[in-house]
Amino acid sequence: MKTFKVFVLPVFFLVLFSADLFAQENYTEGNVRIVSFYRTKPGQFDNYMKYLRANFLPVQEEAKKQGLIVGYSILLNTPSTEDDWDVAVVSLHKSFGEALDYNQTDEDKMDKINEMHYKTSDQEKMREMTAKRFDMRTYVGTKYLREISLKPLK
Repeated sequence: MKTFKVFVLPVFFLVLFSADLFAQENYTEGNVRIVSFYRTKPGQFDNYMKYLRANFLPVQEEAKKQGLIVGYSILLNTPSTEDDWDVAVVSLHKSFGEALDYNQTDEDKMDKINEMHYKTSDQEKMREMTAKRFDMRTYVGTKYLREISLKPLK
């Protein structure tokens, strides 16, 4: 049994973790994007763009200044079906950890940014102020994407 522990277990763990090492010999990991997809309702595209300019843009700019995100963007798509998205809202993070792991300090900073933007600390009032976006678009889904840089062949 001792021989098993000494020889087989290290080999097992080497094989288990080597897949990640081999995969990353082809690329280096970059930033992570959280991409939320929406379909604007008929006649609401311009209103939704105005809403994003008035609310998404200033909040994201401040979040970027405070280091909560690396960046942000809006993507437009020509839908191929009635259920396809036409607007994607993107936030850019340094890692999956920063994108997905809850951090109370970051949450508090984001709450302060929203309080400054909406000029209230009342969460219910903020929900009321932002609820009009639901009349302009339908949520389609969210994807988490990692950017990679391919390494040149040697």
